[in-house]
This record gives sequence, C-alpha cells and structure tokens, in this order.
Amino acid sequence: MEPTVQDVPESSRYEIRDGDRVLGHAAYRREGGRVVFTHTEVDPETEGTGVGSRLVRGALDDVRARQEHAVPQCSFVRGWIEKHPDYADLVDTAP
Repeated sequence: MEPTVQDVPESSRYEIRDGDRVLGHAAYRREGGRVVFTHTEVDPETEGTGVGSRLVRGALDDVRARQEHAVPQCSFVRGWIEKHPDYADLVDTAP
C-alpha cells in the first residue's frame, strides 16, 4: 500500500499514513489563508526513505488546492521548498 497524506485539522497537522500507522506528521497553524508549518517529524524507522518528502509534497499540494499560502517556519519544509522551486509560489514571507 502506498502511504497517503491527509489533513487532520483537529490536531493541526498533516499526517502521512500507511494504513493505520502514522509514519510522520507536519504540524501547522492556520492564520487567515496562510498555513504556518512549525515542525515536521517522521518515524525514525522511515528516515531516508522519502517519507518526509512525500509528506511535505502532499501537504503543499493541499495548501495549493485550498488556494492558501505556506509559511515554512520548519527548517525541513523550508529546505524542501528550496529544492523544489515549483512550490516557491506558495511561500508567504510576510510577517
């Protein structure tokens, strides 16, 4: 089964899951059309397997679909966007 990314608004985070198992999450807070990513974490067993990248891509695809902007306070999300400039248009750097 391919891991899936879903928004879990009651927990203020995106999760990547393989069935019932949470492989990682990206915590956020929503502020008027902006999604402020504050922390990303993956299961240590999945580090280096692309799970974190899939998580961020899925979360940012959802941000785009909602016509919102991303504020990458989390260094992992910020670094991922720097490596994938096709997502740079989502970034809102305004305070």
